Amino acid sequence: MKNIVVLGSTGSIGTQTLDVAARAPEEFRVVGLAVRTSVQKLVEQVRQFHPKAAVVYDEAAYARLAADWHEPDTQLLCGMEGLLEIVSMPEADMVVTAMVGMIGLRPTVQAIQAGKDIALANKETLVCAGKLIMGLAEKKGVRILPVDSEHGAIFQCLAGIDPGSLHKIILTASGGPFRGMRASELAGVRKEQALRHPNWSMGAKITIDSASMVNKGLEMIEARWLFHCPPEQIDVLVHPQSIIHSMVELVDGSVLAQLAVADMRLPIEVALAYPKRGKRVVEPLDLAQIGMLSFEKPDEEVFVSLRLAREAMVRGGLFPAALNAANECAVAAFLADRIGFTTIYQWIEQGMEWAERHGFDGEDYTLEDVFALETGIRQEFGEAL
Repeated sequence: MKNIVVLGSTGSIGTQTLDVAARAPEEFRVVGLAVRTSVQKLVEQVRQFHPKAAVVYDEAAYARLAADWHEPDTQLLCGMEGLLEIVSMPEADMVVTAMVGMIGLRPTVQAIQAGKDIALANKETLVCAGKLIMGLAEKKGVRILPVDSEHGAIFQCLAGIDPGSLHKIILTASGGPFRGMRASELAGVRKEQALRHPNWSMGAKITIDSASMVNKGLEMIEARWLFHCPPEQIDVLVHPQSIIHSMVELVDGSVLAQLAVADMRLPIEVALAYPKRGKRVVEPLDLAQIGMLSFEKPDEEVFVSLRLAREAMVRGGLFPAALNAANECAVAAFLADRIGFTTIYQWIEQGMEWAERHGFDGEDYTLEDVFALETGIRQEFGEAL
């Protein structure tokens, strides 16, 4: 039996994690849940899973719920203090970090310090503080298990492979809704178009990141830390069918790929059940029915986010964090109809320039430096944390 805490339990990854846990109650026990504001859904989850503790991050939402809390077996906690407490519970074996944004960074650090394995679904953790997180995990003997489909695929492909045998990581991308567009066409796309992903059902922010291919840039940065791979050995390949979730090329020329239907429950279960394989949560592929798998190089002259991600990795330090913070501001502005789609890329470049101007260009940094940069860039673009 593995006891799990789910941060972001009412989001897309969180709800699918709970679906996986519910299918195998003899394997997984949910001991903690945490949300930002979705208290009604949280109450439903508490009544289904009966965790030891639940957290509402937003103080106003917590106050409303606490005034009418009727779940005596579950302790209700609030804010960042609640998140830090829930990830440190002695009962917990693993923490699923599925909260979107920088909120998830401190609880992840706390969980690692408490010796909990991490099922990682929060991109900001490694994008913004990869050097710190991986160093701390190694020191504490904690496993960082990727939840997203691409890194989960690489993780599976590398199982049992000598680290020195890895030549290249190949992240696959669907291409999103704007695959094949010219830069002039991309500049005029609307929010409603960007929110229609051809293959995956995700939250608004992640869907916009997919449309801009910023998500693939962030995944490149994550892969650099997860698999100790230098930037020049990380490639992206567009694969519209989303059947091959990523590949690795070995030094002898072999290419290993992980294939499955496009369903996030599979990489979630791989992380939760590791080192075992869990029960079937998706139907197996019918390759004869699929018929053909196609591939193409991404157009980096149009989707400049890939170039910017490589630049951030090569420059190192907090430049990936600056890329991430500026992108979060830009996506919020785009969803609010304040800026055009390709202005997202301009804001990212400006965010990295801001980091250099304000002295955030050193290779060594602390967690407080990460938060200071994040706050500064959000102030620069007029976005509150």
